[in-house]
Amino acid sequence: DARVRGWFLLDSYLPTFFLTGAYLLCIWLGKKFMKDRPPFSLRAHLIVYNLGITLLSLYMLIELILATWEGGYNLQCQNLHSAGEADIRVAKVLWWYYFSKVIEFMDTIFFVLRKKSSQITFLHVYHHATMFNIWWCVLNWIPCGQSFFGPTLNSFIHVLMYSYYGLSVIPSMRKYLWWKKYLTQAQLLQFVLTIVHTLSAAVKPCGFPFGCLMFQSSYMATLVILFINFYIKTYRKAPSRTATKETPVTTEIKNGFHKDYFAAANGFLNDKKAQ
Repeated sequence: DARVRGWFLLDSYLPTFFLTGAYLLCIWLGKKFMKDRPPFSLRAHLIVYNLGITLLSLYMLIELILATWEGGYNLQCQNLHSAGEADIRVAKVLWWYYFSKVIEFMDTIFFVLRKKSSQITFLHVYHHATMFNIWWCVLNWIPCGQSFFGPTLNSFIHVLMYSYYGLSVIPSMRKYLWWKKYLTQAQLLQFVLTIVHTLSAAVKPCGFPFGCLMFQSSYMATLVILFINFYIKTYRKAPSRTATKETPVTTEIKNGFHKDYFAAANGFLNDKKAQ
């Protein structure tokens, strides 16, 4: 898209590719580096990091709502060129959304430094690595229009999620964090709503590229499948009596979350060592 030509990191795919490679390499080398070393606490770093992501997510949420509202975006289906300056405004916010995905690589780095290897699951790495690359493509070919919906929902979820993680670092605040269990439901609802919104433009088209709609729906479906997989393991599969006696439920579930879910976020768990 000519409107994003010259924007930072967009003209060539190589920076995105190499940053993703560096991310995967850091995981591999980091685990080796930390193998015989004690875990880092990183409490202050986590507070600053979570606060920063929360504020960035809040900015993107507000700006996307304002830009699409003022541009008269059609919620059911919005093409790429009819809103004029509002499309440029949306594209600028979505660039920050793309860039936030490389910042969120730090979620995994914190896992590595805190020796939370069990949290570095396929779901976690798959989600982080693919989102950064997919959004490079989105910004280059479909940087506005129908692309606004998913980031708007995700920014809202991230405001809740990262603010929770930031507050949970502070021991005196933990007793007030009653809404943790609802984040799991909100995350799954986000995936489903994004798929429905994407397919609505395929059923009643408005000129938005059909192939992009199919790709986005397919990708979101993989997240739904992975999410439901550990959701079923957590909530539907009754543990055996032996497993119940040997392993307390709290080792797998903390206030309604399976450990894999936290693996999709930045990894602050309420473990005693971190405290």
